[in-house]
Amino acid sequence: MSLQAGLSFDQAPPFSLPLRFFLTAPLFLLAAAGLVVQAPEALASRWTPQALALTHALTLGFLAMVMLGALTQMLPVVAGSKLPAPRRVAWVSHVSLVLGTVALMAGFLSARPLAYGLAAVLLAGGFAVFVAAAAVSLGRAVSSVTVRGIRLAVIGLAITLLLGLVLALLRAGGWVPPIVKAASAAHIGFGLLGWVLMLVIGVAFQVVPMFQITPPYPSWLSRRLTGGLFGLLLLHAIAPWLPGVAVHVVDAGLAGVVVLFAVTTLGLQARRRRKLPDITLNYWRFGMASLLSCAVVWALAQAQPRWAGGDTYPLLLGVLFIAGFAVSVVSGMLYKIVPFLAWFHLQAQLQARVGTIPTMRDMIAESHMHWQFGLHIVACVLLAATTQWPQLAMAAGAVLALSALLLWVNLLSAVRRFARYGGRFS
Repeated sequence: MSLQAGLSFDQAPPFSLPLRFFLTAPLFLLAAAGLVVQAPEALASRWTPQALALTHALTLGFLAMVMLGALTQMLPVVAGSKLPAPRRVAWVSHVSLVLGTVALMAGFLSARPLAYGLAAVLLAGGFAVFVAAAAVSLGRAVSSVTVRGIRLAVIGLAITLLLGLVLALLRAGGWVPPIVKAASAAHIGFGLLGWVLMLVIGVAFQVVPMFQITPPYPSWLSRRLTGGLFGLLLLHAIAPWLPGVAVHVVDAGLAGVVVLFAVTTLGLQARRRRKLPDITLNYWRFGMASLLSCAVVWALAQAQPRWAGGDTYPLLLGVLFIAGFAVSVVSGMLYKIVPFLAWFHLQAQLQARVGTIPTMRDMIAESHMHWQFGLHIVACVLLAATTQWPQLAMAAGAVLALSALLLWVNLLSAVRRFARYGGRFS
């Protein structure tokens, strides 16, 4: 299948627009590693200031950073509809996300109301600009399973943003009403499942068959999975007002969606038509295995309520989902998207003949990506182990720092090669 089948590459934005997000993200992964090294209590309880700063360094600084960059690229290409004023949208959203995430992390660590207030203004403004532009683009787009998934993910992002804004303003004012626990649960649910997982699922419908040369996802699954997930999340948000049995049914449904997506993706990858080694495939497989591990851990918690009520269970679940699944899949996407964009823009700008510019596989040394993948696996294992044995925190943070630094260096190597062959970023 051609990589360009069904895609509108003539509408692709300049390389510099998504690239600024992609090159910033590993630096927040590095900051997260520094928190683990300097503050082992970050993995002692999910409600410590250090744990909250760590979580948002990963979810906002790394995951959201890459995802906004990817959407800047994918909406014009996959949905066939450009973002309005893409340069301004990318600049405002990128600067606001960087400064807002730093301010929010500082707020958690210092407990200063001013930092929370500044973070709320910056993040609300930056995300609002991007969500509004994405809504215009998606409103013009021709509907497909990927476009529908992205639409629901953007709605999930907007809900996450509103709930997070409320929580940040409450912290800034020092008032914690009883409803805050339900708002926190909904913020986490929509942030991790309604934004991160939803976007990965929607994008997977396009990129797994295209880049990994697999059969397409079954039509019944691609038509219903994202809508079913969103409906379950709406029920999960009102869980405090549902009967206990209904809550368990909703949670089981969410676990079922996770298992169905992971198992289906692994099955398609096992049937891929091109059997050449591919480091991005390794990242996806590790991510899907981590997603299945989340379902296993959740099932174990249902059988052991005492363990589920302690600190280890939510921390382990968070490490498996955020580091094991989300960071893995997003890293795999970076290793596919950045080399592809570097090659595509070189070819388009220079009208180069085959053999006169580097191929996608030449943009980043394969051995360097394998080294970074190995470090990432070790970091995930150590982070998971740290939830049980806190004395491993320094080792986990150190390995995560090496992994983040090598990821950044690897991405820079593709950018340098692009520039060396005369590529233009704008």
